[in-house]
Amino acid sequence: MSDTTIFQARKIITMNPARPVCTHVAVRDGRILGAGTLAELQGWGAHQLDTRFAGQVLMPGLVEGHSHLMAGTLWRYVYCGYFDATDPAGQVWPGLKSLDEMVGALSQAAATHGDGPVVGWGFDPIYFGEQRCSRDDLDRVSRTRAVGVMHASGHILNVNSVALERAGFLRQGIDHPAFPLGVDGVPTGELKGPEAMMPALDQVGLNRSFLSGDAQGIHDFARLCVRAGVTTATDLAATLGDAEVDTLQRITGDDAYPVRIVPLLRLIGMTPAAAVQRALALRERSSERLRLGRIKVVADGSIQGFSARLRWPGYYNGKPNGLWYTAPETMREVYTLGLKAGILIHTHTNGDQATEMALDCMQQALAASPVRDHRYTLQHCQLADEAQFRRMAALGLCANLFANHHHYWGDQHHAVTVGPERAERMNACRSAIDAGVPFAIHSDAPITPLGPLFTAWCAVNRLTASGRVLGEYQRISVDQALRAITLGAAYTLKLDGEIGSIECGKRADFCVLDDDPTATPPDALKDVRVWGTVQGGRVFAA
Repeated sequence: MSDTTIFQARKIITMNPARPVCTHVAVRDGRILGAGTLAELQGWGAHQLDTRFAGQVLMPGLVEGHSHLMAGTLWRYVYCGYFDATDPAGQVWPGLKSLDEMVGALSQAAATHGDGPVVGWGFDPIYFGEQRCSRDDLDRVSRTRAVGVMHASGHILNVNSVALERAGFLRQGIDHPAFPLGVDGVPTGELKGPEAMMPALDQVGLNRSFLSGDAQGIHDFARLCVRAGVTTATDLAATLGDAEVDTLQRITGDDAYPVRIVPLLRLIGMTPAAAVQRALALRERSSERLRLGRIKVVADGSIQGFSARLRWPGYYNGKPNGLWYTAPETMREVYTLGLKAGILIHTHTNGDQATEMALDCMQQALAASPVRDHRYTLQHCQLADEAQFRRMAALGLCANLFANHHHYWGDQHHAVTVGPERAERMNACRSAIDAGVPFAIHSDAPITPLGPLFTAWCAVNRLTASGRVLGEYQRISVDQALRAITLGAAYTLKLDGEIGSIECGKRADFCVLDDDPTATPPDALKDVRVWGTVQGGRVFAA
């Protein structure tokens, strides 16, 4: 029996400009021999012709350049999001439209699930006007068990009095912007940023090591990926302790695992020098489906959580400016050391002040360690303006823009967080193209659901949940959006030589579609049906 398989499809979108469309692709040993006509590919010799996709469309396996493995793990807890969402098994969970509905869902879980912590996720009070969640609200769920609810942004945690006390925060005398205080001078239970959240996360069982290293969660994440057509995905802020890495190696090493995982080591709780050395050591443990040796830095928080750092004039509703997560001297040092060591670094910058700080640090680091083609990437950089995109291009930076924000928080950004003018330039894909900045677009799952075709729809249409077009000038074409979720994302990970297009020598990673996204009206791009994936030549049905 031949070890070469030729897949036939109704149409193959290759992302290879020399041969953009074809009907057949030949695969051997998990890699692409070639893409073209059957007659051309028969020149490779003996083969099996696989016609199962003869009525379907193939395109390169989709690349999610900003996601988190906890998108699988969190589904064992109570979903508290505002919008309907689909779990790894395909069940749709309705959104909760009020604080009382959230308390009710948590209370039901407390009554039916053991006696441990009660945990929810996906909550965001910005949809409920000025109403905030306090420890008193969550005390209604339980006064004897720890209760915690992670916000949709992942940058804020609400806890009840029990969790607050166990974390050491149920007391007066705390003076820090990460701890809003009640009229009694005691923290309200809303904890902002890692410094405040981490002790409480331990109390409710949501520490980052667990969220990224849980075996069931890693498998459930893969199920989400196959349904979304994703063959390569990041875990963009992992702790990557030895036990986590051992688990990832074991699971991704199984031939039944359908996704290539690219975890980035988060710079937290260690010096820049230690992080770079750890990344170098992790790189040696990489495999075909587990790519280690990159670093993630977080500069600020969340815009809708009012913890992102904004330049003057600040927040539209007058809220105080947000939080710095990483000091500029730390960022400058890790950039400098990373450039010298050849370590790729991605940086979370939501507010434009955080983006400016990252640009300044990068300019200084490049002066000390001049490196070409470094591909350091700014993640989100949601409020970047034209001048900042020009600086990114001059410094050789990439951008990964959070296009899904237009749909999920666009109305709130327009009315509450940054105001109409700045909201129209958020996640400025057109500005990136005009400035010559290589870019991708992402979901940040579980912050928003994993689904690159939906993300592409967001970048093409820029429609908010209410139907408002938020920044018509920043719309991009379907072809540009499809490139952003394939080659664009692969480029930011320095994997574009292996994935992102269907051409000779690359990995045999394909997204299998029932519909042709290039023949679909732009406003229906999100409705293109995914059949499943081919990853390394192995077929996985959704």
